[in-house]
Amino acid sequence: MHKLALTSFATASALFAGHAEAVAANPLPKPANIKWGNSGCLSVESLKLVGPDHDVVTAAFNRATKTIDELKWIPAAVEAPIRSFDQFPTPTAAARKRSKRQYGSGNCTTVLSTVNIQVSDTHAQLQHGVDESYNLDVSSDSETIKISAKTVYGALHGLTTLQQIIINGGSGKMIIEQPVSIQDKPLFPVRGIMIDSGRNYLSKQKIKEQIDGMALSKLNVLHWHMIDNQAWPIEIAAYPDMLEDAYSENEIYTQDCMKELISYAAARGVRIIPEIDMPGHASSGWKQIDESILTCQNSWWSNDVWPKHTAVQPNPGQLDILNNKTYEVTGKVYKEIATIFPDNWFHIGGDELFANCNNFSSLGLAWFNSGKSMGDLYQYWVDRAIPNFRSQVNKTFVMWEDVKLSADVAATGNVPKDIVLQAWNNGLDHISNLTSQGYRVIVSSSDFIYLDCGNGGYVSNDPRYNVLINPNATDGGANFNWGGQGGSWCSPYKTWQRIYDYDFTYNLTDTQKSLVQGAIAPLFGEQVDDTIVSQKIWPRAAALAELVWSGNRDASGKKRTTELTQRILNFREYLLANGVQAAPLMPKYCAQHPHECDLYLDQDAIKTPEEMK
Repeated sequence: MHKLALTSFATASALFAGHAEAVAANPLPKPANIKWGNSGCLSVESLKLVGPDHDVVTAAFNRATKTIDELKWIPAAVEAPIRSFDQFPTPTAAARKRSKRQYGSGNCTTVLSTVNIQVSDTHAQLQHGVDESYNLDVSSDSETIKISAKTVYGALHGLTTLQQIIINGGSGKMIIEQPVSIQDKPLFPVRGIMIDSGRNYLSKQKIKEQIDGMALSKLNVLHWHMIDNQAWPIEIAAYPDMLEDAYSENEIYTQDCMKELISYAAARGVRIIPEIDMPGHASSGWKQIDESILTCQNSWWSNDVWPKHTAVQPNPGQLDILNNKTYEVTGKVYKEIATIFPDNWFHIGGDELFANCNNFSSLGLAWFNSGKSMGDLYQYWVDRAIPNFRSQVNKTFVMWEDVKLSADVAATGNVPKDIVLQAWNNGLDHISNLTSQGYRVIVSSSDFIYLDCGNGGYVSNDPRYNVLINPNATDGGANFNWGGQGGSWCSPYKTWQRIYDYDFTYNLTDTQKSLVQGAIAPLFGEQVDDTIVSQKIWPRAAALAELVWSGNRDASGKKRTTELTQRILNFREYLLANGVQAAPLMPKYCAQHPHECDLYLDQDAIKTPEEMK
């Protein structure tokens, strides 16, 4: 952590002239209900805790007060009305002199010295649906900051908000600018990101860094895509040879390492949902047990002759669904991982199965020759694998949407309705389709919230880039290298505004809306490792964090994307100060000149879907 030096800026009174809430503090995600007073600032000195004797509360309080004391945070971007501009063609007026930032008005008459935390249920477990609501009250006539919550995880969120509203008044004195009353709770129980350690290894410390960012932004689910065709980095005691397919002996996750990450996340209110992708995306690790449980793992993935393709990307491989030993092995692997991870949810993958891969299995060929389809084969997996897993450790399973919606591959029979489906294709259409069938849904739409999109392709020996003249120069049409995807199947890059503007329950019935559990922004790891994982995720994931915590509408129902601008720019700097290496979103000029980098002067330019009809 490091202290940020004071920089020249307009005074708070000038910035907020005519502004209802004349404060610089702007916590992210914006609370569901926050009301500032106007009686003046309150000084914050050494805070002591009065509250339940609970490890989560005590540790969260210690982290919050340590951050407050060490950072002495000065908001790096504050909200203010857009300034007046000279009318065209009048020359631009001379720049106004900016003075040193100074927050708080006059002397703070009240000294805050105590944080009183009350928790109704100190035994609630960190599982899906745990109550995360809290109230936070700071009054002008009390030396006590009051936080009340139903569970320790709500109290934790209250402390996270508190550390964002205690700021440096300008001379090193820590203050809360005005009395404040907050009533806060999330819109959705699932709010998260996905990391991928199967394509490129992510160190324990970098994973902790993502958890730190999640805790600061009140994201509560880390979906860990642990393995894939390319590598198997996780220790399985039943099959120790699986680690032969880790990239190196230094790029593995021992069971002690996994338990350490689980504990670290839980202390910050973050659930870790592990994913072992099956039966597709299976080669590394599994082949060290018995090659017979795999099919097509030694084939050419065949993008150049697409009718013969066996995988969507190199290297290919799937579990042989018709081999009895497959269920013995997958059952043992699942049981071991499910026992390590305490979360009641477990992700069993299920995406991107390819019929051609099964042609490399004698059992698969016989299946197809008998007139049965790939969908029938997928159903066979559902009917055998899921009861097998349940008999080992009974959890709620999460699967990718493919099991119901993948063309020519989706299971042809019954897929249990208690399976949670993760929707990643075709945006609103697939969310509506799945919820109309009665499935609970996690939103991960690639059109809106995939964090790895827009970076070009990674496969080599690709002649598509070897084009010197635009073939559509005359008609201006898009193609691979000019205005097209450029090798990234889910282009373009998903900006924070694209993420925040996603109204993913639009046009759903109330019943369908009740089935939407929230959203997870995936970051698949083909082009991601320790050097850039934080910049890929942050601060864009903070836009998702607010979207699923308190939404993207103001009290009148209008989109508040423009209002988020200064909040997310400030939060990016706050992430950096807390050791999360978040990428810049704009030139710093934009943070220091509210709304002068807007595309439109009209502050109501961003409309809701209803307004655009």
